[in-house]
Amino acid sequence: MPARNSVKLYTENGYYHIYNRGVEKRDIFLDEQDYKVFLHFLKRYLTEAPRSPDRISPGWKTDLFDKLNLISYCLMPNHFHLLIKQSTKEAITDFMRALSNSYVRYFNEKYERVGALFQGKFKAVLIESDIYLLHLSRYIHLNPLEVRPADRSDLSRFLDDFSYSSYGEYIGQRKTEWIHPEEILSFFKTSKHGNLKDFLSYQNFVEDYKEDSKEILATLSLD
Repeated sequence: MPARNSVKLYTENGYYHIYNRGVEKRDIFLDEQDYKVFLHFLKRYLTEAPRSPDRISPGWKTDLFDKLNLISYCLMPNHFHLLIKQSTKEAITDFMRALSNSYVRYFNEKYERVGALFQGKFKAVLIESDIYLLHLSRYIHLNPLEVRPADRSDLSRFLDDFSYSSYGEYIGQRKTEWIHPEEILSFFKTSKHGNLKDFLSYQNFVEDYKEDSKEILATLSLD
């Protein structure tokens, strides 16, 4: 019996929740460098290759950047979440193959190990409604709460300070060319609340909305 969400039906212009975790639930990011290298590979495959005078820079896969958009992401010690929109049926498969192979080669060489790093093939869920899309982005951006220290009760500051998610791009702290929050933010009046807490802001939807998004994301399972 195939693992849940491992059998994938891909469509053009489809939104997908892509996720995976370490084999045997092991950590796949052991230090800050590991997170930064994974983000480097995301950037590599999501941006157009820079060109030297006579050739494209080595190591770039040049046919991916214009076939998919990364809407949001979060990297956790033993798993990751990506929200992606693809324009062709094959884009996600090619992207995840390149991303996974590059990171596993880096990780195994650094830590002098061999074999699989991830728990089988990545999982993929086709997103078929706006409400699922919005709550998935919220769920992804709240994932860091799993590792919040007990002495960090300041939810907003903790999420703002977390370096390995796209939340900063959503609330205007950063602007990154290969992350595309525009479609999610188009549902909200503003991205970040002010002193009077505009409840039509994306930030308030993430931090103050009372319903647990996992109740809506019934198909989510890191099995």
